[in-house]
Order: sequence, then structure tokens, then C-alpha cells
Amino acid sequence: MYFELNHIINQAENLRQIKKADLRPGDELHLKTRNSVYHIVVDHDGSYLVSGGWFDKSADSPVKININGCTWGGSVIKTDIVAARGLFLEFGNRVVTSSIENIFYLPLRIKN
Repeated sequence: MYFELNHIINQAENLRQIKKADLRPGDELHLKTRNSVYHIVVDHDGSYLVSGGWFDKSADSPVKININGCTWGGSVIKTDIVAARGLFLEFGNRVVTSSIENIFYLPLRIKN
């Protein structure tokens, strides 16, 4: 499904999204896509530990990998986010998920 550039720009301004800059090491995301479930943990170096979906099927789970961002299903990518409902997550190895249906964000709780 391809959209006009103006539609993408308007939608990008109103996305409910998880931004990379808002995540801290140890934070977890559970993503339900149309076809799979992914578990993502933010690593201390800015990469991510990912299991589920494609990574489970290729016996690589969990894998330490970067996240390129999210797409609308084409080549336009929003690189500052990890997840947004309705978009497609692209990993550093160029694997793209099916559309994201639900996002569960679990921030790391630090004990005092």
C-alpha cells in the first residue's frame, strides 16, 4: 500500500509512537504485528536484543541488532522511532515486519 507524500507527512505528525530517544537501557517492548509477536529489550549501547517473529523462525533468537525505524510499507522510513501502530518495523538486517497492531511498553524500574 503506497501513500502520497502529503498523506505520509500529515500522518507522521500525529503518530502515537515510541521514540528511540525516550527509551533507556533495560526498557522492554512487546510488539504484536499482523503475523508475529516480537520482544525487544533496549541494550546499553543503543542496540536492541530481539526475539520472536522472523528471528525465532531463523533460529537466531535472541539477536543483538539495530532498528532502522518504521515505514509505511514502502521506502519512506521514520528513523527516530522504534514502533508505531499501523507502521512496519525495519530491523538493521533489513527484515521488515508486518504492520504493528499493538505495542506494550515496559520501562525498566530501578529499585532505590
